[in-house]
Amino acid sequence: MNRSAFITTLIPSIAIAYLLVKFSDLPWTALRILALILTIAGIIAVAIARYQLGNSFTLSAQARTLVTRGIYCKIRNPVYIFSAIAIAALFIYINRPVYLWSFLILVPLQFIRAHIESRVLEEKFGDTYRQYKSQTWF
Repeated sequence: MNRSAFITTLIPSIAIAYLLVKFSDLPWTALRILALILTIAGIIAVAIARYQLGNSFTLSAQARTLVTRGIYCKIRNPVYIFSAIAIAALFIYINRPVYLWSFLILVPLQFIRAHIESRVLEEKFGDTYRQYKSQTWF
């Protein structure tokens, strides 16, 4: 995992861990337990996806290599999907479901970013990327 991937995974993970501890004294309901499980699972899945990207991870859309192994053999943008799951679950865990409104901004931005990345990858890898795209979800 390159340095920027490590840092961009570590900093949000520390912030989320802080929130998990800070709000741990709220009443434990089935929904909160599920939210905790989904938050942790989402963070782990993001870390795995970032690791599987290796040196292909960048903050801007670049086409270094086409990663099609691991999680990427089924999902083209697992970092976006699993981070959204972790964030949504975290909002429920900290008893702030009103923050879910932020997804009205976050989700379209993620779709735009995924589209830009897709275009860059298609320009570099052509038919190989188009075939990969046809066999994977988002």
